[in-house]
Amino acid sequence: MRRIFGRIYTYMLLIFLYAPVIIMAVYSFNESRTSKIWGGFSLKWYISLFSNKQILTALTHTLIIAAVAMIISTIIGTLAAVGISGLGKYSKKTIMAINYLGIINPDIIIGVSLMLLFTFMDLNFGFLTMFISHITFCIPFVVISVMPVIKKLNTNTINAAYDLGAKPLYTLRKVIIPQIRPGIITGALLAFTLSLDDFVVSFFTTGSGVTNLSIYVYTSARRGISPEINALSVLMLTVVFTLLVAVNLRMLKTERKTK
Repeated sequence: MRRIFGRIYTYMLLIFLYAPVIIMAVYSFNESRTSKIWGGFSLKWYISLFSNKQILTALTHTLIIAAVAMIISTIIGTLAAVGISGLGKYSKKTIMAINYLGIINPDIIIGVSLMLLFTFMDLNFGFLTMFISHITFCIPFVVISVMPVIKKLNTNTINAAYDLGAKPLYTLRKVIIPQIRPGIITGALLAFTLSLDDFVVSFFTTGSGVTNLSIYVYTSARRGISPEINALSVLMLTVVFTLLVAVNLRMLKTERKTK
């Protein structure tokens, strides 16, 4: 009986989570502009999407910011996690507690704080401020993705590398990073998705002429969401899902080879 209720609860939870996504995907092929009327199957919103300069510009800005934020935050977060792992017990707990503050804090607090900081530093709001903001709030998530993998790290290989005369930078590049690669990939994907999805921090730190997708959707929502947004969301969802499947398959192959 408990199993039956457990399965029903799981299925209901999955339906609740993914039903809106399925509905959005279905209506992206709707001939009619409104979601209240099904006008028949059509690809016109996908065709119209690639001729909408405003959406394409916002998408370009979003992808550039997300890619830069992912690369820089992954490098900084990985190095930070490696450094934290070498600290003492109390120092490690203190720094990890500070790191969790960046995750627990509401986005609006982070956004307002960064806005005040940039104003105090007299920086012009635009690409630079958005880059710094996205990198800042992505780093803690990379750290918590890499730390569990570092805890499972085989320290004997590191000690052996040092005994054989390897320098710290060489050991990091050839011994440590290959072993913690799954955590790095997870952190990078998480940083990319967080940056791609962010609205609040972007809203407070953007400047004139710099609009990402979340801000574009927010400003256009007052006039009604265009079905082109549904089409773009489906395409982005497909790309992200394909990347996740590819990464998981690669990790499974690596684990099988290791075994």
